[in-house]
Order: sequence, then C-alpha cells, then structure tokens
Amino acid sequence: MAFKVEIDSFGNFRDNENRVITLRGINLAADSKLPASPPTPSHVSENFFDGDNVSFVGRPFSLNEADVHLARIKSWGFNVIRYIYTWEALEHAGPGKYDDEFIQSTIAFLRKIKDCGFYVFMDPHQDVWSRFSGGSGAPMWTLYAAGLDPKAFAQTEAAVVQNTWPDPATFPRMTWATNYDRLACLTIFTMFWAGKDFAPKCIIDGQNIQDYLQCHFIDAIKYFAQQVYEDDDLGDDFILGWESINEPFRGFLGNRNLTVYPEYQKLQKYTSPTPFQAILLGAGRAVDVAVYDFGLLGAYKVGTQVVNADGYSAWLPKDYDDSRYGWKRNPEWKLGECVWAQHGVWDPETDSVLRPDYFLDAPDGTRLDGESWAETYFIDHWNKFADTIRSVRPETMLFCQTPVMAVPPNFVELGALRSRMVFTPHFYDGLTLIRKHWSRFWNVDVIGVLRGKYWSPVFALRFGETSIRNCLRDQLKTLKYEGLESFGIGVPCLMSEIGIPYDMNEKKAYVDGDYTAQIRALDANIFALEGAKLHHTYWVYASCNSHKWGDHWNGEDLSLWSPSDVKHRISGSQYSYSLSPSDSSLMAGKRYSFSDESQITDTVGSRAIEAFSRPFPLVTVGVPQEYGFDINNAVFTMELYADEEGASKLVPSEIHVPDFHYPNGDLQVEVSSGRWELDRPNQILRWWHDGGKQTIKIIGIRGGQTMKPEKNSYGEFCAVCS
Repeated sequence: MAFKVEIDSFGNFRDNENRVITLRGINLAADSKLPASPPTPSHVSENFFDGDNVSFVGRPFSLNEADVHLARIKSWGFNVIRYIYTWEALEHAGPGKYDDEFIQSTIAFLRKIKDCGFYVFMDPHQDVWSRFSGGSGAPMWTLYAAGLDPKAFAQTEAAVVQNTWPDPATFPRMTWATNYDRLACLTIFTMFWAGKDFAPKCIIDGQNIQDYLQCHFIDAIKYFAQQVYEDDDLGDDFILGWESINEPFRGFLGNRNLTVYPEYQKLQKYTSPTPFQAILLGAGRAVDVAVYDFGLLGAYKVGTQVVNADGYSAWLPKDYDDSRYGWKRNPEWKLGECVWAQHGVWDPETDSVLRPDYFLDAPDGTRLDGESWAETYFIDHWNKFADTIRSVRPETMLFCQTPVMAVPPNFVELGALRSRMVFTPHFYDGLTLIRKHWSRFWNVDVIGVLRGKYWSPVFALRFGETSIRNCLRDQLKTLKYEGLESFGIGVPCLMSEIGIPYDMNEKKAYVDGDYTAQIRALDANIFALEGAKLHHTYWVYASCNSHKWGDHWNGEDLSLWSPSDVKHRISGSQYSYSLSPSDSSLMAGKRYSFSDESQITDTVGSRAIEAFSRPFPLVTVGVPQEYGFDINNAVFTMELYADEEGASKLVPSEIHVPDFHYPNGDLQVEVSSGRWELDRPNQILRWWHDGGKQTIKIIGIRGGQTMKPEKNSYGEFCAVCS
C-alpha cells in the first residue's frame, strides 16, 4: 500500500488504481482502556488510585503476541483497524509528562499492523471521561485539576465505579454509562468545553480550566503524532488519519432546569439523581434518590435510596496540597467548596437552587438547548484539534465524531468543514445492549424516537425479525443521511463503533455452546450496515476477554474473540468449534475440527463468526450500488456501476470470500460480464468486468451441486457436513 488513499468528490475512498475501497474492520482493542502495569481491570481495586504510576506498554497486547492476533483478524477479511489509545496512556504521570516508552511501543505495534496489510485510523478513546469516574480516557490528575476528589466518588455517587464497588461481580450491568449524568462527568465535561463561560473563577496556572484541559489533551495528541511520523515509514498509505475525541458529551450545557431530569437524558439505571441532586450529593448532602431499572419500553422507577448518608464531599478539601502536580490555582477558586455554589448556581446555606437555568444560555445569549451546544463549544474544540493534527501531517484524514446519536452540527454553514474529512458516528441496538437479550419478536426505532418522529414510543415498536432488521437498517441510513446534510456529499461516513453483547441471556451460550442469539443479533446489525452501504469498524477485539469478566471493563462483553471460547472448544488434541446445535435455520450444527493448532487462527475462539466473517467488496472498479450476504443460504450478491474508462483498465474488482462459508473453494459464481478467479490462500475473488451496471452472485455449493434454498438450507447442509 505505497500510496495515499484519496477521497473523491462523492465521498468514496479510492486506491491508486482509482478503485473504490470499502473499509470494514474492528476496534483494537478494549484492552487499551486499561493499564498493563500494574494490570488494573475494572473489577480490581488494588492500586486503583495510584493512577500516576501506571504503564500502558503492552497494550493492546504484548508485541510478541501481535502476529497471532493480527493474523486472526486478517483472516476474517478485515482491512482497517480503529486503533484505540487514551490520553491517560500518554500523560498519566502529570501535566506535560509524556510516556515516551508507551509511544515507542505503540509505534512498534503500528509497524506490525502495517506489515499485516491493514489501514489504521487513530482513536483518542474516552468513556465517561476517565477510569476514575467509571470509564476510560483522561488521566487521574485531570479530576484533581478540576477540584474533584475521586476517592470520594463512591460515597457521593459523583461516579459509580466498578473498581470501588463492594463486590465487583455484582456491579449492575450498564450502570457505568449512567456516570454521564452524575456530578463528576457533568462538571468536568462542562469545564472542558465551556469553562471560560460557566466556570470563569476556575483558573489554574494562569489559564481557565477549559483551556488548561483542552490544551493538555490536544498537546498530548500532537506530541504523540509527531513521534509516530518522525521516521516517515508510517505514512498516509497506512495511517489514514486521526479521529476527534470519542463520544463527546455535553456535561451540564443546555440544561433547562437543574431540578428535573433533562429531556436528553435517555438512560436511567440504578440510582438516578437529577442534576441538582447530583450537585447536592457532591457537596456532602444526604439525598433520597430515585432508583430505576430498564425494561421492555425503557427506564422505569422501582423505588428510592438514600445516598451519602455520611456526608462525604466529592470536592477536594480546602487543605489539599496542589504542589503534587506543580500547578497553581487562582485564590478565587476555593477548594473545599462546590464550584457551582461559587458561581452562584445554588445556595449552600439553604440548599436551594438559585439559577436552575444557569447552563441554558451562553453569555452571548446563544441558547444551548437541543444539540446547539455542539454548534458552538464542540465546533470550537474541533477546529483546534483539526488545526493541530494538520500542523503535524497536512494531508492526513480527519475523522470527526460528533455527539452520539445526535444530529451533527452543520459543518458547512459553520465553516468547520475540512478537506479529507470522514464522519464517524456510533450506533448500538440499545435494547439488546442494555438488556443483554436479542429479541426476534420486537424492537424499537430509537433514532425515530430521538428525532421526534412519534408522538408516543409505542408507535416506534417493530414486530417480527424482518421488520426489526429493516428498522435497524433504516436507523443507520438516517444517521448516514444526516451526515450528508451536515458535511456534504464529499465526506464519507464510517460507523466506527457497532456491536453486540455476547453474554446474552445470563451467559447461556457459555454453558451450552449455543450462540444462535448472538449470530442472529450480529447478522441483523450487519444486514443494516450493508443496507446502508456503510464503512464500519466493529466493537471490539479484546485479547483479555473471559467468560467471567467479559472485556475486563465494566462488565461489557462484546469481543468477537475470547480465549475462554478457545478453552471451551478444545477436546483432546483436536480443536472443535460447535455452532448453534438447536437452530437449523442459522448454520445449525456446523463443526470444524483441526488436528494442527496452526489451523485454528480464524475460527476457534471466534464468536458468531458465522455472521461477521462474510463476503464483502474490498475494492471495486466502480461504485457499489448495493450488496449483501444471505447467511441462511451462503449467497452474496452485489450490484455496481463502473464507468467505461475505469472498467477498461486491466484491474479487477476484489471481493473477500471467506473459507468459513466457502470451504475448499466450493462456490458457484454468476457474473453479468467478464471473468473471475479465486485466490484461496488470500480468500479473495477477483473479477474483471465491463463498464456500466454489473452484477455478481456468489453461491455456496455442496458436492458439486448448487444449494437449493427452498429444499436444502445452508443450515441443513452444515448439519450434514458435521
């Protein structure tokens, strides 16, 4: 790949032969959220608060294991990796103290990835700000800089953190995401985006906390990028570009009334304080807080619970020694007191709110309700980030991630559009993710609800698997088309996160080996991706995954591969992969056995591989108009349109054809023109064709006979083969 990937005027990625590239890959890796030394998964409390003295060297996994993991991922047909790193990994020891050992180890790892033939784009990952507020991303010192005391978060529920939960094994699932609506996240994200306007007293080292945090974040990435490009062997032919901050969150911005739940708060699970209750809890008040659970139609209240009965404060005490990190805080910023009381939001003498709409309007009168906060504060940050990256690498692509599931700001009208830009939204089937259950019978049009399409959520219900699959597809199309309206037709859309939980139904599959629900759920999501013609990177690969602790982060279990599945499928000296024994309509009873351990790269340990290891167009002479894979019958179809000049070149379209679905090259190909050949070692079908509208169908065969779906399903065929 000794060439720079281009983006044409219609938003297609192009290779050096002017073929259209379809990017399909994976996030690497969930492990990268967590330190390697000392190893601190989110269910371990030991050394948790020694956050300055950690190392991420060895993430996402050790360099000497890289060849095996990368070969496995490559065998699935993926061609792009969203490479996860965190601000904490770069600058954990303190402001301006960069971890050069981690950076050099990452550079060595990137070279390994390049050698395997992947494209890469770089993701500065965060979830609910930091590990110390229940997620990942920012260094611990940033919370101290904001005046917060992470050691008091457990008592005040300023953040609910699995590492400090009394019994981590009982940590309520998906509760980590509720931290966005608790004091720590609400406060520090507000400071990060808009501290100058809403926390003007918060001056540290002569800078407002907004500039202090943003500058350190961007400067750390700049330093990292400079080191990555220093030797110039990791160029634009490999590193496609750099993504903006993962899943940006608004904090308090745009809140109409601090005493009630904001209309944009969609997830309520476990205790659910209103914003003002969160402020009171952080200030040492005991509060009776509503408790919620998540059911068939969303969140519902199940009771109340008194929080912070012992009166802890989430703010640093007045005698805290700021010399620990060497900064100097402005005397007007008083430690030991709630920063929002200091700014007149509420009265600590009467515990009454004085300005319930304090965060609704910017000082210039701009109303911040809805997603308009992103049109101001997010765009300002985006421009700084984009300028910084381009100062290091002028021609690199800029991957832009706007607030999750929200309509993006209009980058054209706001003057924020850049050349070689890519829109990278996220999507998860929320009901399946939160409930950890795939229902073939009903689901909800979540995007439609968020866009006000229905006057009641009842009308957003979809019944039956076909309707559900179409609904998922239509939601992804909506996100893509909103991107077109916001960025213009020349900006590609790449879904940089989408995935399913594998620990469905109380981990039933880990007991009986039946992954039918997971296969159905993932196939429905990929059907949606194909229907929307979206580039994508699945969430996630986690080499540390286990059946007990999942991805070792907050109980999530979304990894496409697990060492536990390898162990559970080893019998004697042979490796045996058994699939869905009870469901003949989805690859029932398919079994592969290998006597040589070197042959297990792509299958054993892979979960729902039936769904994700599927044919797709790698590069095409012409633009794909539609394509998809029928998992029940092992049939791939594609229609493309090629101009005559492009088709006249002696270069083929290339399609990944996985051995998993077409073992021994057993397939039949129907093409509208031209010739084809199968490169089995690389699992690639090359097709030379004419210009104009062209079609191809790749059909699985059995014993020299084409499969007849109406008589012999692919599942029945697999059962016979087992």
